[in-house]
Amino acid sequence: MSNPPTIAIVDDDESVRTATASLVRSLGYAAQTYACAQDFLRDGPGSPPDCLITDVQMPGMTGVELQERLRAEGRTLPIIVVTAFASDALRRRALASGAFAFLEKPVGGDLMEQSLQRALENAGH
Repeated sequence: MSNPPTIAIVDDDESVRTATASLVRSLGYAAQTYACAQDFLRDGPGSPPDCLITDVQMPGMTGVELQERLRAEGRTLPIIVVTAFASDALRRRALASGAFAFLEKPVGGDLMEQSLQRALENAGH
């Protein structure tokens, strides 16, 4: 039996991070959680996740900046950007930088499930 896809979750809000990880696990995926972009980057590319869900507003480095850095390093995993502070400019920047999806909080479980399924299918998982 093959290993389930791993979803990395980067969000500075512990309750959101925990709830998202619980949802991801309930869908049959493995979850890795990080409190900030820097923690995710420190984890290194050793065993890269199959998909990344990142919040936008975080101290130190935003989710969009994380996405742009990963792309600059040649890491092309599908990224789902979530935010409670959506704007058209932010949506355009995230999507132009390669985000697979841009979702507004609160994100319903069905929408997250559909976004994850499409992102993983698009990535060949």
